[in-house]
Amino acid sequence: MRILSTLIAGLIFGTGLILSGMANPIKVQNFLDFFGSWDPSLALVMGGAILVTMPGFWLVQKRKTPFFNNVFNLPTRTDFDFRLLAGATIFGVGWGLGGFCPGPAVTSLSLAAKGTLVFVPAMLIGMTAAKLASLRSRRSI
Repeated sequence: MRILSTLIAGLIFGTGLILSGMANPIKVQNFLDFFGSWDPSLALVMGGAILVTMPGFWLVQKRKTPFFNNVFNLPTRTDFDFRLLAGATIFGVGWGLGGFCPGPAVTSLSLAAKGTLVFVPAMLIGMTAAKLASLRSRRSI
């Protein structure tokens, strides 16, 4: 049941990305182009996502355990450090330049969207390199 619910959630998420235009890198880049061909429609998509997510988080906090696990794996850290800020900056620059972030990039593979065959492997290499660097830095502490 856990795998089936994960699959259904992923299909709904991917369908939402496609229907909202977030799988289209040109639309994303136009959203970030405030002084050119700015397209504010993705702000509505993000606002809608927040409106759907907020009650979900509220409901999750009311439960003692998740449906398909023994404990919740929610973030507990509230501090800001260099790694968080650097990661957010790299993510934002990559999103702006490539027009993709991880979810829409993987979704766009199914559409054979231009650039995904370069972006997704580069993203996976970057994620692996970051994980290895994190493991290496933890060992040296």
